Amino acid sequence: QVQLVESGGGLVQPGESLKLSCKTSGFSMAYYAIGWFRQAPGKEREGVACVSNSIIKSDGSPQYADSVKGRFTIARDNAKSTVYLQINNLQPDDTAVYYCATPSIGRLCGLEPGDYDRWGQGTQVTVSS
Repeated sequence: QVQLVESGGGLVQPGESLKLSCKTSGFSMAYYAIGWFRQAPGKEREGVACVSNSIIKSDGSPQYADSVKGRFTIARDNAKSTVYLQINNLQPDDTAVYYCATPSIGRLCGLEPGDYDRWGQGTQVTVSS
């Protein structure tokens, strides 16, 4: 059974950092793209970062949404079946539920939520002073 479990969210002040984790099981993570998405109240889910199949792309060829470039870093650890999202200099606009996801078909990553069909339950990130 495919599972993705996010953790690491919390309440932080502006300017602080968080490292989110996406622990996967039930499939060989190295062969699949993994994406991070977020959804703020009243807004559509948006892709923030993704990393491709590490068999095809040894460095994972990460992609980032323009709104998070320079502050978000995605990294995969295939040995631990885990993908991380390091978020620096958090701002109130980053407040959202953060999800990780993987496609059942597709090895190259993209930032469109519709391209992914296996999702975790999400972890809440709240940025407030």
